[in-house]
Amino acid sequence: METVDEIFQTIDAALKKDPSRSQGMNAVYQFNLSGEEEGTYHVVMRPEGSYAGAGEAEDPNCTLSMSSADFKKLVQGKMNGTTAFLTGKLRLKGDMGLALRLQDVLSAYNAS
Repeated sequence: METVDEIFQTIDAALKKDPSRSQGMNAVYQFNLSGEEEGTYHVVMRPEGSYAGAGEAEDPNCTLSMSSADFKKLVQGKMNGTTAFLTGKLRLKGDMGLALRLQDVLSAYNAS
């Protein structure tokens, strides 16, 4: 299983390879992960180019907090984002509409 760092590197490469993934999006996601692979990461979706990486995002529109183990399940499609939110495994701050589009963003990982 990949590390969280590797997952974000894969998402970053997929977003750069296929810019159409971010078409019509202008959003900054921040992921605050706890647990085994604690850390802060970001995914920036812009019409002129999208990317992902480690560290805090500047002025995130949507901040997601969850355990690194649950994050891995989410990107692998083994956990539904809505279910994670409703069961308290995922906490959101910011734009709920962007959170609902998160699965499209994370699909960049599975498509790679």
